[in-house]
Amino acid sequence: MPPTPVIPRRIAIATHPTMPGAVPPAAAIAEYLRSRGLTAVHGLLDDATLRKRVKNSDFDLFIAVGGDGTVLRSAHLCAPFGVPILGVNLGRLGFLIQVGREDWQGAIDNLLKGNFWIENRIMIRAEHKRSDESLGNWHALNEVVVSRGASVHPVHLSASVDGMLLTNYVADGLIASTPTGSTAYALAAGGPILPPELRNILLVPIAPHLSVDRAVVLSEGASVSISVRDGSEAVLSVDGQIPISLVDNDQVEVRLGDYAARFVRFGDPGYFYRNLTAHMNQNPAIGLPR
Repeated sequence: MPPTPVIPRRIAIATHPTMPGAVPPAAAIAEYLRSRGLTAVHGLLDDATLRKRVKNSDFDLFIAVGGDGTVLRSAHLCAPFGVPILGVNLGRLGFLIQVGREDWQGAIDNLLKGNFWIENRIMIRAEHKRSDESLGNWHALNEVVVSRGASVHPVHLSASVDGMLLTNYVADGLIASTPTGSTAYALAAGGPILPPELRNILLVPIAPHLSVDRAVVLSEGASVSISVRDGSEAVLSVDGQIPISLVDNDQVEVRLGDYAARFVRFGDPGYFYRNLTAHMNQNPAIGLPR
């Protein structure tokens, strides 16, 4: 098991702005932390003051109260500054979260006793290029997707690994996923589940037509360049954020990120498989309002 990290003393608790029901639990967590002699503040993930304080290294732990989407947004905020995240699940699935809504007090007690460890999960970096000019770059915890967007026609894409052509695709799109993302969109597209400690990029085609229909796990450290071909209209989406339009010959270069997302975990690393088993063969989102 990894070495025990330093017990945090300055803690931020945040909720998703569209989950008002998460605010009372977040306030309760903050009050409990203060009763234990810790500094704790709570607010919304889009609160400018809270975000500025994270960037200024005012906190040594970030508690995300909500679902996987809340944790995903928290990772985008915290990972560049090395702030570890503890997720408290109020959502439906919680693949990224180990602590349930009824378990947070016990989890915090263990945290203050030093009975926890830090799990590092890779992020990937995507850069959008046009005629060798960089138009932007982003980090993803789950996946980078080049797809047909609103068009009804499949896109023509080529994928090159470390500068060598891998294959061409005619498909609804291509997913470049992290091991974390292998339980998200990549899983829905038929990809394999990768354990979170791996540092490999996973390529999964979406509804390929007369193309390679198998997922490919790249070697650790390998990068992939995805090019739009044959006049296709395509879009780039990073972790489900607002799509960016791509034109013919645009390239999306994906490699290991410049930093990792850090998560507080309890017990042994086998938690991932226990959490996974609990979610297999069921989908609690079916029949529930979004």
